[in-house]
Amino acid sequence: MGGPIYKLWLLKLTDAFYQMSGEEQADHVAKINAALEKAGGKRLLACETRWCSEEWVGFGIEEFPDIEAVQKFTELLDEFGHYRYMAGISLLGTEWEV
Repeated sequence: MGGPIYKLWLLKLTDAFYQMSGEEQADHVAKINAALEKAGGKRLLACETRWCSEEWVGFGIEEFPDIEAVQKFTELLDEFGHYRYMAGISLLGTEWEV
């Protein structure tokens, strides 16, 4: 099972995120983007869903070269308390030719 790992995520923002100032929110997002790059991942798609979902704020797809990069990204997010501000679900997979 070689090749890239894809991560599909669905996002909810926590009360802690909404209590941050706009500048703090932007800084948090910048930290996420920096962690993604440092881990070797890239965001392929990010979509806003507030206009059609009361439960989810957005969803996206990221690509990582291997499972170690996914794990590194998670470690980097943990370092700055990411999961206090954003929650959701994610699913990992590899390309499937049907």
